[in-house]
Amino acid sequence: MKFFTSMMLLCSFVVTPCFIPAALAEAGVKDVIATVERGYSSLNDLQASFVQKSYVPSLKRDQAGNGTLFIKKGSGSAAMFRFDYRKPKQLIVSDGRSVWFYLPENSQVMQSSVRNMFEGDNGIALNYLTGMGRISRDFSISPMKRLRDPSGNYLLELVPKKQGRNLSKLQLTVSADAVAQYLKDGNVKNTFPIVSSVVFDQFGTRTSISFSNVKVNRGLKSSLFTFKVPAGVEVIKP
Repeated sequence: MKFFTSMMLLCSFVVTPCFIPAALAEAGVKDVIATVERGYSSLNDLQASFVQKSYVPSLKRDQAGNGTLFIKKGSGSAAMFRFDYRKPKQLIVSDGRSVWFYLPENSQVMQSSVRNMFEGDNGIALNYLTGMGRISRDFSISPMKRLRDPSGNYLLELVPKKQGRNLSKLQLTVSADAVAQYLKDGNVKNTFPIVSSVVFDQFGTRTSISFSNVKVNRGLKSSLFTFKVPAGVEVIKP
């Protein structure tokens, strides 16, 4: 179950909302989508603290976790990423080719190829996470019933064009400041445009993550995304 909950983490985002001006009412859904896509295209790397919250119906309880997230675009089609959990203690790391899920308390690490993880609806989720895909290509997008949150940020609902088990829908809150920049300049640079997100799967699991201390384009080293199996740790492969 820990591996499953961790998988849901890979497609969930939340960032603390910020105040934005009322003039942003002129932005349409296409403008908000363009803000997300162009904002992602300007990112080379990302670092943030996170607090994860998941509700798992089969367990009838909430699960929580926290740690630090790192993402870096690689030279190939897949990005590198690293989730250092402080609680529960675990690590998810990828160098763009392989992915390792490390559980120190169990002395086990699950290793898989990125290619396998990107198959089917996992590919949609991870493409969104790493910014290598286009949400307008993979999702049918519509405004939520309440177009903006109390801080003025924009609310979108995304339904995968190809349905799968791991991702039934995705709700995004998009930074109004970023949208304002796009409306003014026709582009978005050096910013992380997602304010919040919630992921839902076909089994009713709901996962969200809150972010703080967000830093972009700081030149993260590729060595951060390598994993050396510790002595005595069992390697599990699918």
